Amino acid sequence: MPPSILRYCAAALGAVIILVVFFRVRGTGDEAAAVLHGNVEIRQVDTGFRVGGRIAAVLAEEGERVQAGQVLARLDTDLLEAETDRIRAQLAQQEATLQRLERGYRSEEIAGARADAAAAAALAENARINLHRVEAMRSSNAISQKELDNARGTYRNAAAKHKAAREQLALVSAGYREEEIMAQRAVVAATRASLQQAIIHLNDAELKAPQDGIVLTRAREAGAIVDTGQTVYTLSLVNPVWLRVYVDEPRLGRIRPGMRVEAETDAAPGRRFAGHVGYIAPAAEFTPKNVETYEVRTSLVYRIRVQIEDPDNIMRQGMPVRVFLPDAEQPL
Repeated sequence: MPPSILRYCAAALGAVIILVVFFRVRGTGDEAAAVLHGNVEIRQVDTGFRVGGRIAAVLAEEGERVQAGQVLARLDTDLLEAETDRIRAQLAQQEATLQRLERGYRSEEIAGARADAAAAAALAENARINLHRVEAMRSSNAISQKELDNARGTYRNAAAKHKAAREQLALVSAGYREEEIMAQRAVVAATRASLQQAIIHLNDAELKAPQDGIVLTRAREAGAIVDTGQTVYTLSLVNPVWLRVYVDEPRLGRIRPGMRVEAETDAAPGRRFAGHVGYIAPAAEFTPKNVETYEVRTSLVYRIRVQIEDPDNIMRQGMPVRVFLPDAEQPL
């Protein structure tokens, strides 16, 4: 073969190799630009009773999947029930007192006060007449001054009793003062609030799952005495599944909340999980050490939260993931 043809073939082969390398490198760069790295968010909640007491029963085992509202444990309720009954009886007493004040005095009490006032009036009138008689007799020196003084004292005493009887009649006729009724209403309201609090404490004797999840730790057993807020269970929240990924500033413009993405994990090779971007952090932070990126680890990145659809419950908290962005040609 002539040397010129050999040189031509060598040049063509070199051009092909250069093009292959060029497109491979470009494809790697495009792929890297479309992939974000992060982890499944660790979402746990420590649950405990809002009241203290002795645990009567623990109903969930470690690793068990629980639903929101499911009862996980119960306390003994004897003391709580007794306190609730005591306050309920106290409320009944206070309500009866308020009802008595609002209704006012009974008709029998008013009639009795009216009779007392009439009797006092009669005694006062009799004392007045007697005083006039004694004064006339004293003017003629028929009696002593002491007898006149006694008659005057008797009249003043009878007049005072008559006045007191009239005021008592006016009081029972008008009923109780509005201030007394308002004060008793406040007592009833306070007692009713105490009863409501006691009922809440009684309901809090059941520990319920706040969300769907898996029992990660059972920290207490039946018979244990626990304080308010002391951890009894630790739940791992599984729904929804959130991914925490990071993006550098040059690629931040490609992402916006609500856009559709796909995720992949080593636990399910070749399987893509659909999801969407839910949150983009407003401030940058340094790349976490557990995130593998194509850039320098100390680069500033923005944290992104992605919600993933995981119907088969494959994702586990802390698991490394890769999130794939849509192609650049597609509208975001």
